[in-house]
Amino acid sequence: MNMIKMPGRENTTDEMVVGLPRALLYFRYRVLWETFFRELGVKTTVSPETNLEIMRKGAERSASEMCMAMKIYMGHVDALRGKCTHVLVPRILDFGIRRVMCTNFEALPDLVSNIFRDSSFKVLSYDVDSGKRKDEKRAMIEMATGLGFSGKNSAHAYKVASRAQEEANAAAARRTEALYHKDGLKLILAGHSYVLDDEYIGKPVFQKLEKMGVTVIRADQVDRKQALRESEKASPTLKWELSREIVGSLVMHYPQVDGIILLAVYPCALDSMVNDMLIHKNSITKVPVLQMTLDDQTGSAGLDTRLESFVDILEMRKGE
Repeated sequence: MNMIKMPGRENTTDEMVVGLPRALLYFRYRVLWETFFRELGVKTTVSPETNLEIMRKGAERSASEMCMAMKIYMGHVDALRGKCTHVLVPRILDFGIRRVMCTNFEALPDLVSNIFRDSSFKVLSYDVDSGKRKDEKRAMIEMATGLGFSGKNSAHAYKVASRAQEEANAAAARRTEALYHKDGLKLILAGHSYVLDDEYIGKPVFQKLEKMGVTVIRADQVDRKQALRESEKASPTLKWELSREIVGSLVMHYPQVDGIILLAVYPCALDSMVNDMLIHKNSITKVPVLQMTLDDQTGSAGLDTRLESFVDILEMRKGE
């Protein structure tokens, strides 16, 4: 996607507002993005928490075969209309050999540009692609210089932002690691951050489990480098970066918990394959595993019943 050239932008940032959809990779990179633009003096705005209206608008803007996470994302982009001059939609293909992303993240800028071609905002993107020798640092600096910022200021903004994101990741991993040492019933909730962090689909699962007295531990908040290495024990051929991190986290921690819930959204082809592997091929199934797939028709009563039944089984096995 062509970068938007804005000569002299460093002196005229007041009118520029970058919208950040509160979906998909926002939950992975929010500290990076918000710090980066703040260091450049660019205002940002974030779409509201997911609600029924955002879900409905997203479904209207999406193709029927898109997964629920993509539909939610389109609803968040729609919610930013009229509130910003640009919407950040990065293209992230891969991070190297056997470290690829879902193809949705490769196509996302083109999808948003086409679906929202009638909107006033511009799509702002950066391109992470090892085949083009573009890592995250180079891609984000190029995005900033394309907006008219100097290379020096762009590089400084990325340095500050990447350090802030690394510190946030490390802090989250430490907090999560401490939960494995708590007493009582412990359960790993394994899913992508854009599922677990979403107010409408992931948070209710947390809340229901915590009301039952369960210590809920997120698989995605982990030392990512270590998790990538550990994932080899489950599958030496698994290539999707986010899935490898979750699988590696499970390999690292399953002996410390009483059960695992694999939480996915419909119809995610990647998760369906990876979760099937976890259930049928690996030692992770030494502890009980519940596979749950959410869609926009998932009812609260059905969700409650499945979670309550699973927790009952775990309590009986533990002898509580």
